[in-house]
Amino acid sequence: MNKHKKKFWLAFPCVIVAIGLFIWFFQWLWNIVLPDVLGVKAITYWQSLGILVISKILFGGLANAKEKFKNRNRFGNDDRELWKQKLESRFCGTEEEREKMKQMWKQRFESKFCRHEPEPNENKI
Repeated sequence: MNKHKKKFWLAFPCVIVAIGLFIWFFQWLWNIVLPDVLGVKAITYWQSLGILVISKILFGGLANAKEKFKNRNRFGNDDRELWKQKLESRFCGTEEEREKMKQMWKQRFESKFCRHEPEPNENKI
């Protein structure tokens, strides 16, 4: 049998068990804390799985899961390079364009947030 297939067949049950334990831990934590604090009902294993799936969809999203997996290198996530490429492609132009943009934002910032009041003249009595 191929070395990678052996790793897959060893890792697959471990992942399933880890997911099951996480769902059980979530159910246990819910049932220990929330009924006393908020007065909600205790939940079953399958209800806790449903809550976790709904929260993943609502808060984590599913659209970029493949992209995140593809952009990982062997040392971990390579998001820094990805964001650097995105920012450079959108905002980098010539030196004059960058200076013009800096001046524009500086004027906007100063006009809205840094209003300088004239200093009182110390010579006046």
